[in-house]
Amino acid sequence: MFTKHYVTMLGAACLALSVGYGSDGALAQQPAKPQAAKEAPKQAAQPAPQQPELKQIALTEQHIAQMVAAQKDVEELTAKLPEGPNAKPDPKLTAQLEDTVKKHGFASFAEYNEIADNVGLVLSGVDPKTKAYVGPEAVIKAQIAELQADKKVPAKEKKAALAELNAALKSPAPAVENKANIDLVVANYDKLVPAPAAEPAPAAPAPARKK
Repeated sequence: MFTKHYVTMLGAACLALSVGYGSDGALAQQPAKPQAAKEAPKQAAQPAPQQPELKQIALTEQHIAQMVAAQKDVEELTAKLPEGPNAKPDPKLTAQLEDTVKKHGFASFAEYNEIADNVGLVLSGVDPKTKAYVGPEAVIKAQIAELQADKKVPAKEKKAALAELNAALKSPAPAVENKANIDLVVANYDKLVPAPAAEPAPAAPAPARKK
């Protein structure tokens, strides 16, 4: 899909890979079902529960090394997690995630998530072209401009991608509290965000036969 580049550039910054999990590594709780109107006819609608705030920590070289070593295995497992607000992961898969991150030195999947969230917070502000930290707002604005200028993207897909990017622009990520994290993540950018595999070059035409 043409828009995959733009949307996944935003998603690539979110390395928590915790589909269906909260930031503490546990299953994210779903909003409670609203009471029937006859039970509370005058009760105002309750706002949806907010996601838990990101706990910012100081990253270390060891954290980055563990993340790099674990991310491929974790990605393969999280790709199997069911999607949707009411999806419940298979307990066996959850156990596999715990075992996998522990194999790579993490105390638990909750710790993996915490470190991944902090790495992702920095990556959300790294320009993928220059690999310099410019802040998440500047990155999203650049992606919007690039998408708007891209004539190859179908109008319907472009509209959907722009809506997603503009929504992200209205919900900015918190500022990075541990400034040393920026230098550490930027220095390891190529390891944390591997370059996509290059498309195979077209085969060269066969040489003409001599008569």
